[in-house]
Amino acid sequence: MPEARGEGGADFLIRDPVCGMGLDPRRAAATAEHGGRLFYFCSEGCRMRFLRDPDRFAGGGATPRLCVGVMGSAAGEVPPEARERAYALGQAIARRGYVLVTGACPGLPYECARGARNFGGLSVGISPALSLDEHLHKYHSPADAYDVIVYTGSGLMGREVTNIRSSDLVIILGGRSGTLGEFAIAYDEGRLIGVLEGTGGIADHLRGIVAALDKETGARVLYDSDPVRLLERLAEAYRRGHYRRPSCFCAEMPAAGG
Repeated sequence: MPEARGEGGADFLIRDPVCGMGLDPRRAAATAEHGGRLFYFCSEGCRMRFLRDPDRFAGGGATPRLCVGVMGSAAGEVPPEARERAYALGQAIARRGYVLVTGACPGLPYECARGARNFGGLSVGISPALSLDEHLHKYHSPADAYDVIVYTGSGLMGREVTNIRSSDLVIILGGRSGTLGEFAIAYDEGRLIGVLEGTGGIADHLRGIVAALDKETGARVLYDSDPVRLLERLAEAYRRGHYRRPSCFCAEMPAAGG
């Protein structure tokens, strides 16, 4: 297989798994999802060859698994139906082979992590704490539903940026001011965002908030009340085009301010 090199001899980390051509993911001609990973192709022809026998080619252009960040209510009164939807969302994320990223907190993100764990998925928690001891005793947060906990020591607000930037897709469910802050970061940074409606809190007011913002950042927001359907729509939107500009840092334009 040819060595993956770009212009001027610069090495790329992404290869077309079929022909081995070095690729800038933003300029890939086509993509395909397999085993929770997004593969990039130089042409539709290579993509079609891959889809006919993905297991044959999947090792050739391996990329990290897609990460889905789930942000939502960590405290307060949460309706049982919202908990059920969060759990179902975790299962759907695990079923697709994605990695779940949450703030390693109680409430709806924890229910989502439980769903992913019980379905054999991989779950990463981004903790505000300095250590497991602080995570448990200062922040009163769970540790039993995660495969990895990253201790940021950044506090509740400081870790929000890490949550968003560690995620390829962001999903909002329920939530109060902290979740609104995470949504604002994701929106300003041009992320692909899903809103699970019918889960209360901020999630059920974001249509109006987005309309009031009247601000173009490159972000795309999808709304749905069904967790499985919402994840499918997000995955399709990312594969079909959002991968070309997954955040404002991938474009020529500066991050939106204000």
